[in-house]
Order: sequence, then structure tokens, then C-alpha cells
Amino acid sequence: MPKDFLTVADWPADALWSMAERAAYLRRNHRTGKRPRTLEGRILAMYFEKPSLRTHVTFEAGIAQLGGHAILLRPEQVGIGTRESPEDVARALSRWVDCLMARTFSHELVENLARNATIPVVNGLTDLLHPCQAMADLVTIAGVMKPKDATIAYVGDGNNVANSLINLSAVLGLRLRVATPASHPPATRVMGRARELARASGAEIRLLEDPIEAVRGADFVYTDTWTSMGQEKEAEDRRKLFRPYQVNAALLAESNDAYFLHCLPAHRGEEVTNEILDGPRSLVFDQAENRLHAQNAILEHLLSA
Repeated sequence: MPKDFLTVADWPADALWSMAERAAYLRRNHRTGKRPRTLEGRILAMYFEKPSLRTHVTFEAGIAQLGGHAILLRPEQVGIGTRESPEDVARALSRWVDCLMARTFSHELVENLARNATIPVVNGLTDLLHPCQAMADLVTIAGVMKPKDATIAYVGDGNNVANSLINLSAVLGLRLRVATPASHPPATRVMGRARELARASGAEIRLLEDPIEAVRGADFVYTDTWTSMGQEKEAEDRRKLFRPYQVNAALLAESNDAYFLHCLPAHRGEEVTNEILDGPRSLVFDQAENRLHAQNAILEHLLSA
């Protein structure tokens, strides 16, 4: 098994299914007040280059609920690349804590930290991938129907969320349609590996430009913000480009009475209308809740190895 959780593409299908099942179990216990102390005494360091609500709270609260403790590290405090090299930071943290979660702009930085750390490293989000979100999405979908029976449509920017959904589908053999403008497709490096994995798993992954074609007959329709952190100067141009990809009542009418998914935060009135985000088929806060339990399952798996 991999030492780290940098991308779901590194993990075998049976391990991902096992973590998703464990997350559902932890969620059931959490709701009844029964929280297993499986991470008693464990310490998680959390390094954030990007602002965060869900990632910060769910990792810190999650490990505390399982008996452990989290330490918040800010970039100005650690000084990776200025005060100290990534290699030395990884080696030092490996002597003090049990696991490192890093939320960074550069995916290569997280890979570098993982290469040099002797402790597990978890990707809390990079510009390339968001694997913890993909695991929460899997738990959410599985709470409604068997993921292998579902058709999932993603519309919008071919960003880190889309990339991780592609990886997840490729490993697990899911049906996924991704509709993006031709100028903003999923990452080439992600698609290359996903096609190899899909040949083995039987996954059906289609890249499209037409959001209606993607959504037609889908059971789940997923979108994300059109402007991610670091792209603020492009916001107006992106609003114009992605307008046809807005998830609204007209688009969802093409689906199979689909459930709506969004990783949050949402820009209401841009990528999704309030009617859909707050509607009865919206699962966005189930997804947010499942971040907590999916990540706890990941931490348990890594720290019990």
C-alpha cells in the first residue's frame, strides 16, 4: 500500500472501497455520539498555503474526535523555500509528528514533502488534485445508490476537483462525463494515467464540451466554482466563458432527476443557482459532512499501517 494519500490514482480499488465503508461507519457512530478513540495520542501537522474552512475544520476536529491532536502550520511560520527547504521541513516534521496534511498551490511541493518524509503525507488540496474531496464524494454517492450503478456528470472548469473525480472513476470503474470548454480541459497528465486505469477497471470516462450532453440522463450533476484561488484576475473572463455551464433548473431538466453535488464554497448565481443549491436534490452539505468522516478513515488507514 502507498505510504501517502496524494492521489486516489495511487490506491487500489479495494482500499478505496474499504475507506469509504469505514467513513460511513464513522458517520453513523458520530451521529449517535459514539466516537472510537482509534487515533489516541497521534499528532497531525497541518500546513496551509491556501485559505480553508472545510479542510481545516474537518482535519482538526476529526483527529481530535478520534483521540489525536492537530498542529496548524502557516507558510509565513514555516518558510518553505525561504527559511528552509521542503526536504528539511519534511525530515524535521517526521521526527515530531505522526502525519502531515499539506494544502498548497503546487502539487510538486506535496510530492516533494512526501518523498522526504518518513511519516504519511496527505494531500489536502493542490492546484492539480483534491483527493480527499473525491473520497467524500464517493461516500456521499454511496449513501444514495451503488456508485457503479450511477452516471455522474461534472460540468464547468477542468480543475483539481474534476481531475480527482476522473482518477476516482478510473480506479473504481465508474461512469463519468466531464463537460468543459475546450480551453479548460482536465489535466493531460491526469487523463493519461486515468485512461490506463480505466482499461483495467472498465470505467467509462467521457470528455465533452456540451454540458447538456453530459447531463442528459445523469444521476448526479457536479460543478465547482469557475474561479479558483489564485485565479482572481481572470474572474470576469471566466464568468463569460463558463456561463453556458451554469447548473440551473433548465440544465438539470435534462438529467435523470439528478442529485446535485458541489465541493463548496459556491459562488451563488454563477456556477449554480440558489434554486438548485438549496433545493431538495442538493447533497452539498452531506458532502461537506462526509469530508470529516472520509478523512478520518484515510488517517486511520495510514496510521494503522
